[in-house]
Amino acid sequence: MKLLVDENLPPRLVSIEDLSPATLAAQSIDLEFSGVFFQPYCNSIDSECIVTHVAKSLSTYDQRRETVINSAIAVFAKAGYLGTPIAAVAKHAKISPAYVFKLFPRKEELFVAALEHAFEQIHSALDNSFNASADQTPDDILFAMGGAYAALIANRSLLMIQVHALSVADVPEIGAAFRKGLRKVAEFVKVSSGASDEAVQRFFAYGQLCHLIATTYLDGNSAAWARMLTKGIRHY
Repeated sequence: MKLLVDENLPPRLVSIEDLSPATLAAQSIDLEFSGVFFQPYCNSIDSECIVTHVAKSLSTYDQRRETVINSAIAVFAKAGYLGTPIAAVAKHAKISPAYVFKLFPRKEELFVAALEHAFEQIHSALDNSFNASADQTPDDILFAMGGAYAALIANRSLLMIQVHALSVADVPEIGAAFRKGLRKVAEFVKVSSGASDEAVQRFFAYGQLCHLIATTYLDGNSAAWARMLTKGIRHY
């Protein structure tokens, strides 16, 4: 890739985001490099500074992608999949909507990326609790994992992104992503704990009850029916 500039102009830094779509097309500039600054006289494709800029562009791409995904979790968690436009995620991330669309051309792709990242955090929390568990009996490991998960979803965004995903699981890409994440967590819990199938099933059943209690703010409700449902369920 080569950025052409008028050599009669005074030296300055040029941002691709400053260029018009027509200029981008005319100069065959890949929008993946949007937001990366290029020196005006790095016109040789073999130049050291072109290599430097490409490396920086990849770093910027990864950083911005992570920023967008984290913003997507926060925004989708509040308004849901159907109620969240891409522009809302871009605004939260402080990145142009055009660049977000470059990263994720369809809203389904962005939601799936956010959901996958949420499941990665769940897996990481369970893994850390397993490694930190003093006792290694199946029941002790499941208890430690349950505590770690309860602490994790104290971040309400990580809870609600799952709730909203379930509400639109009929969208093929989202349903598939949820099942994939659930399978990975279920297999990890089973193998790591060594617990029976029935014990793992109870673990997930209590997790869903935990979701119900947290999403409806039942914790602390003094009504008899609420206390019946919340008794023994850990919250943070």
